[in-house]
Amino acid sequence: MLQSFTEFKVKFNEVDALGIVWHGHYIRFFEDGREAFGEKHGLAYMDIYRHGYLAPVVNLHCDYKKSLEYGDTAIIETTFVDNPAAKIMFRYKIYLASKKEIIAEGSSVQVFLDAKAKQLQLIAPEFFIDWKNRQQF
Repeated sequence: MLQSFTEFKVKFNEVDALGIVWHGHYIRFFEDGREAFGEKHGLAYMDIYRHGYLAPVVNLHCDYKKSLEYGDTAIIETTFVDNPAAKIMFRYKIYLASKKEIIAEGSSVQVFLDAKAKQLQLIAPEFFIDWKNRQQF
């Protein structure tokens, strides 16, 4: 499995009047996990763009198990999911760092678009195939 782990502390601007993280921020936490994964493993958004592609999110799912609160420290586990299609797929788990309990789980799917023509790529770009081979997928 190819993973990254990103620790963060819940900030005041991420909570509601009750001190609980607003549900939409979990999607941003997933994004933070994707960015950290990309930087760690050579699949960052700018790496993709330098090869002439964009990678928009086309599917996103989040299951909320518990709530994060102001001041909590959490960890985002981001796992690459190998597949034969021209897609980048990730699974996410957000843990409360102090107890290792799962707060939320989710997944995302990104596709490849030619950066100039904005055309969907039905075949995985060569750079992505090379990246997967280097990661031994």
